[in-house]
Amino acid sequence: MRLYELAQRFYGMREIAGDQHNGFIQWAHSLCGLDPETADEVSWCSSFLNAVCWILRLPRSKSAKARSWLAIGLPVNLLHAREGDVIILKRGAMDAGRDDLEAPGHVGLFAGVEDGKVFVLGGNQSDAVNVKSFPISKILGIRRLSPL
Repeated sequence: MRLYELAQRFYGMREIAGDQHNGFIQWAHSLCGLDPETADEVSWCSSFLNAVCWILRLPRSKSAKARSWLAIGLPVNLLHAREGDVIILKRGAMDAGRDDLEAPGHVGLFAGVEDGKVFVLGGNQSDAVNVKSFPISKILGIRRLSPL
């Protein structure tokens, strides 16, 4: 099974509001070294990607930080991006002028490009796994994973 296909199977999975938490998201956080009781409201885009990569035995960042994926896999130009490549994005004004791996960001899987927007399949997008569009200007990098 390909990475994109497995991630699609989680489409619609959401955080649980209140004191309850989504067990899969908490397990995904634990794969990144976070406490297994970490709330599902804690940013989980990277944790989700680490979990699906773990299931498929693909390289993973082992970090809950989105920009940690800039050091995983092989760099790919947007013109050569394929469905399922890892895409790392800047996140809002909190990002301004920072290029270190600790700066905020977002990560998911490349799902296409159209009219100046890139489409991303990922977790923690409006508190769920879904496909959302982002301006191409937000792209920090695209990486291709190969099996271990």
